[in-house]
Amino acid sequence: MDTNTKSQDSIALVERAKEIHKRVITLDTHCDINIKNFTDSINYTQDLNIQINLPKMNAGGLDVAWFIVYTGQDTLSNKGYEKAYENAISKFDAIHRLCEEIAPDKIELAMTSDDVRRIVKSGKKVAMIGIENGYPIGKDIKNVEKFYNLGGRYMSLAHNGHSQLSDSNTGEEDNVWLHNGLSNLGREVIKEMNRVGMMIDVSHPSKEAMKQMIELTNAPIIASHSAARALCDHSRNLDDEQLEWLKENGGVVQTVALSSYLNTEKHNKRAEAETEVKKEIMESRNIAYLERSDLKKMSSEARDSYYDLMDEIQPMIDERLAEMKDIPPAVNVSDFVDHIDYIIKKIGIEHVGISSDFDGGGGIEGWRNASETFNITLELVKRGYTEDEIAMLWSGNLLRVLDKVQAVSNEMKKN
Repeated sequence: MDTNTKSQDSIALVERAKEIHKRVITLDTHCDINIKNFTDSINYTQDLNIQINLPKMNAGGLDVAWFIVYTGQDTLSNKGYEKAYENAISKFDAIHRLCEEIAPDKIELAMTSDDVRRIVKSGKKVAMIGIENGYPIGKDIKNVEKFYNLGGRYMSLAHNGHSQLSDSNTGEEDNVWLHNGLSNLGREVIKEMNRVGMMIDVSHPSKEAMKQMIELTNAPIIASHSAARALCDHSRNLDDEQLEWLKENGGVVQTVALSSYLNTEKHNKRAEAETEVKKEIMESRNIAYLERSDLKKMSSEARDSYYDLMDEIQPMIDERLAEMKDIPPAVNVSDFVDHIDYIIKKIGIEHVGISSDFDGGGGIEGWRNASETFNITLELVKRGYTEDEIAMLWSGNLLRVLDKVQAVSNEMKKN
């Protein structure tokens, strides 16, 4: 085949991928938020210097974003629970404000798969809500239904650190566990999530907690943002046994585009090089380079100011990196789709989906923000996936699980 024919083939492939990308519903199950970006003057209608907003969703053809009500782990005390509850409510309020006050003509909140299809057909973008960490529930199980009524359609029972409900994957590091899986309250929360119709997310809880959740639940589960442990040995990823459990349960793994969960070695080599460039540029501008441990000790206001400063100089860092010839390669879209391929081979295409973890650590070369979403579809087309299969991966599988969870809830309420 001559070069001209190859070129024509690749142009035809890109055009086919573009058509598929337009037709399928693209859905990303994990996008973190900062409530400072949900005001009258600063909001998602603007192309803010974040990974996901409406202009970037439009540019990349991303239809559905699950915005995350995330709360970090604090002490297992009434004071901690109260503060966490307030944080969660502020994030629910921010997402509602975007959809109901700031940009109701551009984005709408969906509660069901029918809502998703109706809103996409109308030409608007779709917002959905996931809850990362059940810690804000405190010890009041009524908060599960309250969060569901505010739009929460999935929830993980822990994050980085053991909650009052469940052990976290982080216990692997020192083999110290609080509940050896789920607490008694956590078990009740699983049943209540089934009753109200909220999907159970196993991305952060421990392996034993996941096993117990599957034993208790009457509905399929999801991993909202995890990858394959066989390809990258990180406790946030699912090993082959966990994948098999998930298949038997009828659930779905939303493969995550977070570089250190896709290829730790490649990520670390690139990160070292990027850190050196970052230090040089910061030094030239008299900005102190701070380690993550230093940032944790700062007040939230000081930390936010530091991150704002980093956002300002990031374009300079990116420009310098682009000029460098010997820099180690970054984790990219190909590495990401390797995980999708692997999980499909292990448990079948109907159990696999897609997530970014944008604005929460996610983003890889080729899918650094929502404006580059098409590159995932392009890579899938290059690997021979059909339009029907791509539709399943982008949204079909996840929405099927949501439908089943809501059907289980309806049946439980009848009985």
